[in-house]
Amino acid sequence: MSDLEELTNRSLKFRDDRDWKQFHSAKNLSIDLAVEAAEVLELFTWKSKEEIEAFLETNKEKLAEELCDVLHTILLLAHDNQIDLKQSFHRKMDKNEAKYPVAKAKGKHSKYTEL
Repeated sequence: MSDLEELTNRSLKFRDDRDWKQFHSAKNLSIDLAVEAAEVLELFTWKSKEEIEAFLETNKEKLAEELCDVLHTILLLAHDNQIDLKQSFHRKMDKNEAKYPVAKAKGKHSKYTEL
């Protein structure tokens, strides 16, 4: 069993033990994903670079927890829609590598259409 399968199974058990699948439509999970991602953003809102560095020195676990909430929702959404995240990730990275070739994109933050 891969690490991703192990994490997915843990997320499914958590959900199924509580009979929450009934609430987990693709729409509701997508909304939850946006909410959980916003909670990651909230950790950094209005902080300067120095404040963020200080925050992360003592609160890295809080960031980890918020990232795990995002991952939990991603795992459920992918599972329920029969998406192989490992395969999809590699396919998407191949596309990104083609859109952002190192020779054109290195050190630049421009969108691929502007390279």
